Amino acid sequence: MTKTAFFAGAAALATMASPAAAVEAVFFGENLNPGGAVSGDPATAEASFLAQLTAGVSTEDFESFTPVVSPSSLTFQGSAGTISASLSGPGGEVRGIPGSGRFATSGSNYFNISGDFQIDFSNAIAAFGFFGTDIGDFDGQVTLELLRLGQLPEVVVIPNTIGAPNASLLYFGVIDTANPFTGLRFGNTAAGSDSFGFDNLTIGDVGQVTGAVPEPSTWALMLLGFFGIGAVMRRRKDVTTTVSYA
Repeated sequence: MTKTAFFAGAAALATMASPAAAVEAVFFGENLNPGGAVSGDPATAEASFLAQLTAGVSTEDFESFTPVVSPSSLTFQGSAGTISASLSGPGGEVRGIPGSGRFATSGSNYFNISGDFQIDFSNAIAAFGFFGTDIGDFDGQVTLELLRLGQLPEVVVIPNTIGAPNASLLYFGVIDTANPFTGLRFGNTAAGSDSFGFDNLTIGDVGQVTGAVPEPSTWALMLLGFFGIGAVMRRRKDVTTTVSYA
């Protein structure tokens, strides 16, 4: 059965954040049976995320890389110049053909990864979003840490990435203009056996965020609903749910 969900709101996601960590605007959509294409709530989540940013913000689709290279650097256009990003971590490579559930969400290339990897930025960023394919079909949990200068890493939970079926699709994005990020660190509790596809990474700095991020008090009660709905969806896999926070 197909299960989809969409969250577009703000939630306090930190489990090991410093006191300065703010409430972030979070964008999430999942489709467990996308048929190898971007559709449904992941597409809606990406559109909602991009609507908060200036037109022409940079998105890395890995089409400029020749498979099967392991890219070490990426380039994005910021509001005041180029933002360089360095990739580090074992085993990641660009692939040009679908593989065991992983697929490109635009063009033909995507970044295939099983173990940990990290992205460090030359300039602080305030927004990032990406598509993930085939996450969790071997019961591996993909984890994400938001890195900020002078602060402890903020551990973020990406919903519904354990026990998802083969070839699932999700979109996940975060915007935080109050506490920009210097890097992203991805982990995988089933590294070596559970690979996933990573594509269409969009990066924006503070000057490229045009949408208004809600006040923290507006979302205090919604945080409980965010995780409560996720728990119910895990138990009832035959239910299709759409949640949108205005």
